[in-house]
Amino acid sequence: MKNSTITRVILLGTIAIVSIIGMQAYWVMNTWNLKEQEFHEKVNIALRNVAKGFEKIKTMPQYDLIDRVSSNYYVVNINQVINANSLEYFLKKELEGVGLEENFRYAIYDCATKKMVGGNFIRYGQEAQIDDEQVELPTYDKFLYYFGVSFPKRTNHILESMLPTIVMTAILLLTVIFFSFSMFVIMRQKRLSEMQKDFINNMTHEFKTPISTIKISADVFLNDPNVKTDTRLHRYANIIKQQNERLNGQVEKVLQIARIERDNFELNLEPTNVHEMLEDCLKGVRLKVEQLGGTLETSLLETAPIILADKLHFNNILHNLLDNAIKYCKEEPHVQVNMKRKGNKLSLQIADQGIGIAKEHQDKIFQKFYRVPTGNVHNVKGFGLGLFYIKNICRAHAWKLDLESEKEEGTTVELLIPLTVQKQK
Repeated sequence: MKNSTITRVILLGTIAIVSIIGMQAYWVMNTWNLKEQEFHEKVNIALRNVAKGFEKIKTMPQYDLIDRVSSNYYVVNINQVINANSLEYFLKKELEGVGLEENFRYAIYDCATKKMVGGNFIRYGQEAQIDDEQVELPTYDKFLYYFGVSFPKRTNHILESMLPTIVMTAILLLTVIFFSFSMFVIMRQKRLSEMQKDFINNMTHEFKTPISTIKISADVFLNDPNVKTDTRLHRYANIIKQQNERLNGQVEKVLQIARIERDNFELNLEPTNVHEMLEDCLKGVRLKVEQLGGTLETSLLETAPIILADKLHFNNILHNLLDNAIKYCKEEPHVQVNMKRKGNKLSLQIADQGIGIAKEHQDKIFQKFYRVPTGNVHNVKGFGLGLFYIKNICRAHAWKLDLESEKEEGTTVELLIPLTVQKQK
């Protein structure tokens, strides 16, 4: 994954998380305020009804004076001597009437002692702390005759009513934690990937010097008169040269892949005669196919197609595709190279009758280092870089790349390339 992509993902993800957390915090606070307001209104209604109940028993002026001393403590001005037994009855009746079956403690202000007395703790099945039952309600100096009501578990009551909101908030927090952990893993994997790329790049560059030295030594060895006359030594010298060229090709492929991934390579586009490029590639391929007892058939256009391409990379694509057609044969390779015109585009197809590729692997074979699983059998060597390289070069040229394959039936790879000026052979 590119650095710019990771940066965008982290930036957008951070903005999204901050926005969601902000909205969730607003939602939670707003819900809390609404629930608190609802609780306050229910208590107000109940206490007002209690005051009206006393008014019916003892004809007295109506005082609409309910003060909220603290978040869970209310005082009600009656302006008359209050009967404790009647007060408890009215409190329970009215609070239950508005749906508040919440533990509460009440007390009546005694003018003589200037203390809150004659109260009780009313429990509704919830576990109550001893401190809640024994706590003394504070006095209130603005009223002369009043009673006070305290709800020690008011916060718990509001939280229970907000349970769905709390659950959603917890899920959101888990999501944020998971996203943060995912970002951490991505960044760590990115660092490891960069370390791996640096190691491979450094290693392949270090290989270039000994490979060049071996090539020079092998050429000197092959040109020595004594080696030329000795069949055994000459054969071994050729093996050294061939294997050195093979190793150099693999190193070059790794370096090209590294340049592609860094996006620091440039295509040197120029008019290219496809017939000439293809014939140069087929010279070596024909010899290899004949040695293996196979066949190589070509069906080219009468007029040599001209395309805009980077000759080096186009040559590598052709060699890779032809090499795969030979390597993945059943016994003898049977390769077909066909050209067709499709409108203003050239269709170049390279087909074989080899082992083919199962459907479940066809979407993955263009991935870096991916090779079709073969169990413990490793009769075909490679790094899984060829098709990855082909795909990226085709993308850089804006060419279309298609693959069709059937297990045990063979594979056809098609390049769809825009044509430029045509010229006669």
